[in-house]
Amino acid sequence: MTELTLEALSEKVNRLVDYCEQLRTDNQAMRQLQDDWHKERSQLMQKNDLARNKIEAMIGRLKALEQK
Repeated sequence: MTELTLEALSEKVNRLVDYCEQLRTDNQAMRQLQDDWHKERSQLMQKNDLARNKIEAMIGRLKALEQK
């Protein structure tokens, strides 16, 4: 191979390595965001369940008052 071809190949390999590193960084950031969204979703589901239970309890108390 000529030196020019080797330089071109070396440059392409270096760009590929840089691109892979960028993809790795992006992937790590996206995984962190995904984890954050999962935690937030879990917290919202817990709050929703708590609110539902409170409303069901209030409805039960109102029905009990109605029957008196």
